[in-house]
Amino acid sequence: MTRLWDKGAPLDERVLAYTAGEDHTLDDRLVAYDVRASIAHAEALNHAGLLSAAELAALSGALAELGAAHARGEWRVALADEDGQTALESRLSARLGPTGGRIHLGRSRNDQVLAALRLYLREQVRTLAAGAGAVAAALDALGARHGGLRLPGYTHMQQAMPSSVALWAAGFAAEIRDDAEGIALCARRIDRNPLGSAAGYGTPGVPLERASTTARLGFRETHEPVTAVQLSRGKAEAGLLFELALLMTDLGRLASDLLLFYTAEFGFVALPEAFTTGSSIMPQKRNPDVFELVRGRSASAQACLFEVLGVIAKLPSGYQRDLQLLKAPLFRGIDLAGATLDILPVALDGVRFRPENIHLDPTIDAAEKANRLVVSEGIPFREAYRRVAEELARAKGPR
Repeated sequence: MTRLWDKGAPLDERVLAYTAGEDHTLDDRLVAYDVRASIAHAEALNHAGLLSAAELAALSGALAELGAAHARGEWRVALADEDGQTALESRLSARLGPTGGRIHLGRSRNDQVLAALRLYLREQVRTLAAGAGAVAAALDALGARHGGLRLPGYTHMQQAMPSSVALWAAGFAAEIRDDAEGIALCARRIDRNPLGSAAGYGTPGVPLERASTTARLGFRETHEPVTAVQLSRGKAEAGLLFELALLMTDLGRLASDLLLFYTAEFGFVALPEAFTTGSSIMPQKRNPDVFELVRGRSASAQACLFEVLGVIAKLPSGYQRDLQLLKAPLFRGIDLAGATLDILPVALDGVRFRPENIHLDPTIDAAEKANRLVVSEGIPFREAYRRVAEELARAKGPR
């Protein structure tokens, strides 16, 4: 395999294995987006008079065929390719000869991979925001199923004030919709076209109109100036992972409540057997593994964010190979959030509250009693608070 930068000197295979790492496998998910960006770049070269119509047709056709073959599983990016960009261009050259090599005019792997990544992230943002919305809708349905069933509201792990299933579910639904909005807002940094910035300093001597690929790929704007493009690396990634960490934290807290409600001591909810597992030693056990893993994976989401922030911390300007290491935590964070959002609506659909097990402490309406005294008698709240406290103490009797 001849790599794009190859000048004939042999490369120690240990160097290839270490520097490429898992990048070649990670790049498989970007191939379709790289194809789209490459076709748009070829069209821009044609528009600038740097590719003939015949060359554009050949390149566009071959790229589309390679993308379709990859989607069918007929080829994958291999370690020998080093990365997805080399895999595509080498296959183009194998099909088209010298014409295949003409597509790299006016671009670098740096802006090429970033364009593919941003196209991918743009889709992921829409998918993840919609997934969060689906979880919120499942919570709405859960609240509607159980109507006004009263629940104790807790502070300091003690029954504090009355709540309801509908109110409990609505609180989580509202925050998860807020997370969906936060995810959608990540598009601000993603929706900028990096193509034409090349290695970070533009394309001197090549009359490319960057607005051409911006329009063709549907980016909101062209990322300017060219020196800002590599400086931006990691910011969109960290922004999305931050929002996913907030989402996973909310989902983890939801799961934590349900796990508490599922204990024998509470018994507030029943879970379907299809969403619980068994014990290898205790025949009576059903384990709420799905919700336990939702709770635990909030830590994984945070770790992905911290890894990205750690990679970009204190890097100098321009491209640095460290930036390659952003993909693994980014994709891992997206995948774990996506898997969680896929399973939760169905899992929530199977949750059933058990009113026979839900008992509210007789004193749970104490705050309401104090409030009513203020409204009915016009006394200060502190006086009402004292009177209710004394009444409750008398009712308990001497200790």
